[in-house]
Amino acid sequence: MAFQTVFKRCELKYLLTYRQKEKIMEAMTSHMAPDRYGRTTIRNIYFDTDNYRLIRRSIERPVYKEKLRLRSYRRVNSGDPVFAELKKKYKSVVYKRRLALPEADAMRWLCEKQPCPVQTQISGEIDYFLSYYETLHPAVFLSYEREAWYSLSGDDFRVTFDENILCRQDHLSLKADVGGIPLLDDEMTLMEIKCSGGIPLWMTHVLTSETIRKTSFSKYGTAYRTIIFPTRKETSLYA
Repeated sequence: MAFQTVFKRCELKYLLTYRQKEKIMEAMTSHMAPDRYGRTTIRNIYFDTDNYRLIRRSIERPVYKEKLRLRSYRRVNSGDPVFAELKKKYKSVVYKRRLALPEADAMRWLCEKQPCPVQTQISGEIDYFLSYYETLHPAVFLSYEREAWYSLSGDDFRVTFDENILCRQDHLSLKADVGGIPLLDDEMTLMEIKCSGGIPLWMTHVLTSETIRKTSFSKYGTAYRTIIFPTRKETSLYA
C-alpha cells in the first residue's frame, strides 16, 4: 500500500553557530519537545536533467521553483518504504507532495521509467514531472543528521537542526552508507523553522536577541555551486 501526504507551509532557514543553537534550545525548553524519532540520519537522492536545469533554475531564485527527490530516514533494503517527494515553492510557501513506496518500486519508477505500481493524484503529478523533464536521473546523494522538535501548544510549528551535511555523486542509493564532501563547517548548524502561520513570540525574541537572520541556504544548491559546477567547468575546459 502507498501512503500519500500533502504539506503546505512556510520554511525559513538560519545558519547557526553552536552557541546560537544552544541559546535557541534553551528558549525551546518550555515550548517544544523532540519528536519520537530522536536524532536521525536522512538520506536523499535528488533528480535533475543532464544539464542540471532544475538546480540552475533554483539558484536564480525565481518566484516559482520545483524539485524531485527520493528520501529515507535510515539505510534501507529493497522492500523498505521510502518517500518520493515533489517539492514546489512559490514565493515563501512550500508545497510538498509525498508518496511512500518500497525502495525497489520507487527506483524502478523514477530511474527506469517503469509505471508506478499505484495510481494516485501524487503519482500522476510526478509522472507529468518525469515526462516534462525528459532526461531526469539521480544527480546527487545528500545526507545529514537531523534533530526535529514539535510545538507543545498543539499547532504545526516545528523546528529542525541539520548537521554533518554530506554530498556525493557516486553510490546514489538509499541502501548505501552515508559519506561525502561536507557542505558546512563543523561548528555550524542549519536550522529550519516550519509553520503555516506566524513565528511564536518567544522564538522571535531569541532570534532578535542573538542577531540570527534568515538565509537562503539550499543543500542541493550549495552542492552544485561548490562541488558539481566546478567539476563540470573543469571537465568542459579539457573536453
